Amino acid sequence: MHNPSAKLLIIDDDEVVRVSIAAYLDDSGFQVLQATNGLQGLEVFERERPDLIICDLRMPQVDGLELIRRVNVLSSDTPVIVVSGAGVMNDVVEALRLGAADYLIKPLEDLAVLEHSVHRALDRAHLRQENQRYREKLEKANRELQASLHLLQEDQNAGRQVQMNMLPNTPWSIDDLQFAHQIIPSLYLSGDFVDYFRVDDHRVAFYLADVSGHGASSAFVTVLLKFMTTRLLYEWRRNGGLPEFKPSDVLGHINRGLINTKLGKHVTMLGGVIDEQSGHLTYSIGGHLPLPVLFSEGSARYLEGRGLPVGLFQEATYSDQVLELPQSFSLTLLSDGILDLLPGDTLKEKETALPELVCAAGGKLDGLRRVFGLANLGEMPDDIALLVLSRNLA
Repeated sequence: MHNPSAKLLIIDDDEVVRVSIAAYLDDSGFQVLQATNGLQGLEVFERERPDLIICDLRMPQVDGLELIRRVNVLSSDTPVIVVSGAGVMNDVVEALRLGAADYLIKPLEDLAVLEHSVHRALDRAHLRQENQRYREKLEKANRELQASLHLLQEDQNAGRQVQMNMLPNTPWSIDDLQFAHQIIPSLYLSGDFVDYFRVDDHRVAFYLADVSGHGASSAFVTVLLKFMTTRLLYEWRRNGGLPEFKPSDVLGHINRGLINTKLGKHVTMLGGVIDEQSGHLTYSIGGHLPLPVLFSEGSARYLEGRGLPVGLFQEATYSDQVLELPQSFSLTLLSDGILDLLPGDTLKEKETALPELVCAAGGKLDGLRRVFGLANLGEMPDDIALLVLSRNLA
């Protein structure tokens, strides 16, 4: 997270100290500005808006404590590091109370200590800014979701439009991965839902959920799913990063959330994260059938995995499966409404037929539409959702 090209302002009336600090930090790659007193420092600050200030306490015209007060008014996010020979405890306490990022005592025998303090203060400031952005995004998402809930209650027409707006763009490409989906509701609103999104610079997450029941009450739960996943992503980022972002943890979080709402609704889910650096897919299954179908080099097979439905059992736990993805592949996720379209009288016969149909479709969404006859469907007893993600598929 270190940013050696950050702009620093050094304010000190002791020219020897100021110049030596400036030279050291300049050699470290920072952009360095200088001021000889607090008043001049404020003028430079307002004009240049540096990322961080290093200042003395005992200065003519405007001392260090007053400088911190004024900087807080102008830009509360700008960190200030005090480097002072006045090691009076009251000054230290007051500087830190006013928001100083650090307090170092002159003479500085090792300027590397100051550089470390600068990096640490810049990192904290960057994290605060990121948290503020994520907080604003969450607040915006909350406002949109609250509006969505109101519309679903007021009008089925508007409710359907809102639900469609919550769905991700289709098709969607990110680096060499392609995502595409289709949802066909049995009523005007669907209890099936899909989503995919970037987690960080090298991971992409996705899921397909099938809410029990149909219509407005089930569609309402899809709004909750979107809210819970959005909030969970925000919370993990706010805590300083996403070291693992396990799909099993996401399913566990949603399981607890649905149980706590006491809506009497549960969900079957498939969730996964693709690490583009390692080429691995990590996925977790929550009571969902049919299992995902992996298509590669002309053949198709089910992925392995099992787990309890999400939102039914307080004690439910979920596990992760890890798979190395082929260079060329597609992964098809389907809600159980598709079983009504498969040939065969028993579940086993239908499950046997599905990989063959994925092969016949070439592992593509357009091919699945064709082999399942989705363009000519009449009234369906259940919602149908299809999500296909692929890479380098001819």
